[in-house]
Amino acid sequence: MSYDFTGLSVVAENKEELYAYELFSEEIEKRTGVLPSKGKEKGKPFVSFKMCEGDRLPHKDCFEIEHEDNGIVIYAYGIRGFIFGYSYFLRKTEYADKNITLIKNIKGKYIPEKQIRGHQMGYRDTPNTYDAWDPDQFFRYYLDIMAFGSNMCEHIPYEKGYSDKNALMRFDEEELLIEASALADKVDMDVSVWFPNNSNETEEQALKRREKLFKRIPRLDVVFPPGGDPGELYADEFVDRCLKISRILKKIHPNAKMYPSAQKPHEYPDWGYVFIEEIEKLPDEIDGVIMGPNHAFMLHELRRRLPDKYPLRFYPDITHNVRCEYPVHYLLDDWHFAVGSCLGRESVNPRPVEFRTLHRQTRKYVTGGVSYSEGVHDDINKALWGDMDFFGETDLRTSLIDYARLFFYGAPAETIADGIFMLEQNWQGDPAENPTIVHSFNLFDTLSKEYPFLNDNWRFNLCLFRVICDYLVRERRLFELSLLENARYLLKERNIKEAKAVLKTELRKSYKEQRNRLDTLAATLFEQIGIQLDCENYHAQSPERGATLETIDLPVTDKEWYQNRLAYAETLAENEKYDFIDRLLNRDKVCDDETYFSLALHGFEALGLRQEGEFYINFLGDRPKSNNGTLPMSMLKLYDHHELKANIGGFTKDTDYILKITYNSKSKLTILKHHKIVANGVTIYDGTPYGGERDEQFDREMLAEGFESASYVISKEVLKSGVLELSISEPNAGFQLCEFWITKKV
Repeated sequence: MSYDFTGLSVVAENKEELYAYELFSEEIEKRTGVLPSKGKEKGKPFVSFKMCEGDRLPHKDCFEIEHEDNGIVIYAYGIRGFIFGYSYFLRKTEYADKNITLIKNIKGKYIPEKQIRGHQMGYRDTPNTYDAWDPDQFFRYYLDIMAFGSNMCEHIPYEKGYSDKNALMRFDEEELLIEASALADKVDMDVSVWFPNNSNETEEQALKRREKLFKRIPRLDVVFPPGGDPGELYADEFVDRCLKISRILKKIHPNAKMYPSAQKPHEYPDWGYVFIEEIEKLPDEIDGVIMGPNHAFMLHELRRRLPDKYPLRFYPDITHNVRCEYPVHYLLDDWHFAVGSCLGRESVNPRPVEFRTLHRQTRKYVTGGVSYSEGVHDDINKALWGDMDFFGETDLRTSLIDYARLFFYGAPAETIADGIFMLEQNWQGDPAENPTIVHSFNLFDTLSKEYPFLNDNWRFNLCLFRVICDYLVRERRLFELSLLENARYLLKERNIKEAKAVLKTELRKSYKEQRNRLDTLAATLFEQIGIQLDCENYHAQSPERGATLETIDLPVTDKEWYQNRLAYAETLAENEKYDFIDRLLNRDKVCDDETYFSLALHGFEALGLRQEGEFYINFLGDRPKSNNGTLPMSMLKLYDHHELKANIGGFTKDTDYILKITYNSKSKLTILKHHKIVANGVTIYDGTPYGGERDEQFDREMLAEGFESASYVISKEVLKSGVLELSISEPNAGFQLCEFWITKKV
């Protein structure tokens, strides 16, 4: 059943209700071009704001909506609840010309599941968006995230103890923080500050700096000092510092809370245990603890170890795609290298299904969370995470349709929601094998043409930019794979000249048109919302800070590496040249009873078992200085951990084999004594990294600078029925490897 709210009037009387009327009316005017009338009587139709009395609702984060014959009444304890309430109305209304249609009965009491629901939006030099904003843009974004249930924003003071403005920042960082805090207070939004310790400050300097700032911030509800990332204090000193800061904080803001994080500095292996020992003393100055990246303990263990006195707040990283706590497909870590290379660490990244999984895994341990964010590229993730914190097990498609109704009003909401789901599906598997990319490109391209007003909407343009990126990656990968196939055939025929010519074939005109379209969109988006999609024109801090135009053209196949190697071949004597070409063509080739493994090409599944512990993937693909044609795609993912295990079969009995591993030389620490290789329970090497035998010709010809190979013998006595259980380990600093071969010993 739907309800006609065309020409609605608003009923509001006291200060809080009138402010709600002001904000709500602006939203209606944007959608219809008509400013609603205000009155004390309920006209037809109407929306009425009514302050709660007594214990009608549990607390001020709640709201209630009642339907009456001619309209609805929104009950709340203040402006926060009113914004939640009218935003829910906006999420469930459709707009055509001046017509307003409420699509369903929304009567009910709305009580959030989580107490803390917010997002970080630090005004500093690292984000790809926030540093270009003014206070009005922060205020607008407060209202946008409140529409999906957020009750907290998180800001950042001088991170290094002094102003570090970049070319985009029009305000002093702490002056902006003070203004942003005042604006948050206008809508009763809690303010948290992420306030790291600075190794260049003495304790006295740190306390004085904080006291001075705390006195200037008009609203301050939470202080969040990270234990690490950044942070260098040992755990007992860190907790002691937090206690002293908390005492100062509570003198100035009596109701503010101290929430240190259990994020450990890398140099202290026992940091987490000492942190817990200090927290077990139950200091009253500590009000809760935060779980975030580089954590001292897994979430389950941290909650188990923490005294019941302290709630646990989550700091979910919903902003990064690689080299982070929750990389794309974090359960498998199998984001395809071609997409990862071109889209990078902070590209536009709606991940609704994956982050629902993360929310389900974490929600029972925490009282809510404030997400880690570096810009608006994760805007959809923010909305969905906020919705899940408010409504719990919410339906994702419903949330995305609400997102589309709220922000893309006048366009088909369900179509846009489906398009957003497609954006996540575009990142499944090899883009050359993913037809969803073409379908999603056609969908958003059609929306852009059929609903031209969407091109003035930065959220739509973000989606359009992303879908064009996906399309370009797919088209270029398909094109180059075809070129490589032809070039390899020519090389087998010893026709180097024609092979080189094939690899230099120009991209199609249609590809170049879409690539140019990206540049145009980047300029538009910078003007619309301040997102910085390259370094030169828009002042992104670096390629990994969302500067997708810096990475979109990076290699997605071995085409450029082949060109590099063929240039090397031309430097060789004629009698050596073709032997090298044979080695190039057969670099990764093995017989049926042998094995070649590359993390980038094959993923963890090829190892036959899940890896243990919290490993890290050092992804090189989106780094222009690494992925520049000097290394093959097989080397783009480096496994960084203390142990790698594999179960592999199919070997020939009574045969000796050679295990050859490609390591990152930069992770080689010769002071270590127990880099160990174990095959079927038998130690075949135990000593300094990396041991074994180095193939210098192979390293020179087939690896990039900074990598080296090491080979070890696996004797026939070790192999059992053609099956190998392999372990590569180093218990202290670990190691980094990207590929290995197990081939018959000649």
